[in-house]
Amino acid sequence: MGCTEAEWLRWLPAAIGDHTWKIEHASARVHIAGGGQPLGTLTMTWSVGSLRKIALVALPRLHVNFQFEGLDDAQRYTFMRRFDLYMQRGGG
Repeated sequence: MGCTEAEWLRWLPAAIGDHTWKIEHASARVHIAGGGQPLGTLTMTWSVGSLRKIALVALPRLHVNFQFEGLDDAQRYTFMRRFDLYMQRGGG
């Protein structure tokens, strides 16, 4: 992820949405539900990486690992599609 840990933590609640979650140190556990029924869990862990330098630009990096349990491909895709849209940052 091209962000600082502080930015990540600020964006995370909106990206997770209505799912129940708990943060602990450099990890978060998300209980994913659909139609009022529990489907599975997502465990995210992260660590701060070194800056990525491109010419005079220095971009922060955050290494994030996503581990799903109990969700099929379609359910993971549905969650990540929304998550990715909330985490996207851009300019023009």
